[in-house]
Amino acid sequence: MSTEPRRAFELDDAWELSEQVSVRPERFGALLYHFGTRRLSFLKSPTLSRVVQTLAGAASARQACVLAGVTAAELPAYRTALAGLAATEMIRKRDAA
Repeated sequence: MSTEPRRAFELDDAWELSEQVSVRPERFGALLYHFGTRRLSFLKSPTLSRVVQTLAGAASARQACVLAGVTAAELPAYRTALAGLAATEMIRKRDAA
């Protein structure tokens, strides 16, 4: 168990899909499969799927949300969803270039 305190998910940080994750688009959103952890995640929203697939090209997770059409009122729910994906290593913080 880590003794490091868990940091809250930062929408203003740059994130990307983990290189070990495969995305399969589905009518309901998408399936994510992590080849390293063998974990499967369901994205139950086409909008969340768009956010995740937009992360690498956006300056921040917040910008990816805006580009995918997430409203300000919806942003807390998407932050929670993205935090869950980060906790399971489906997405990772992007290295500064």
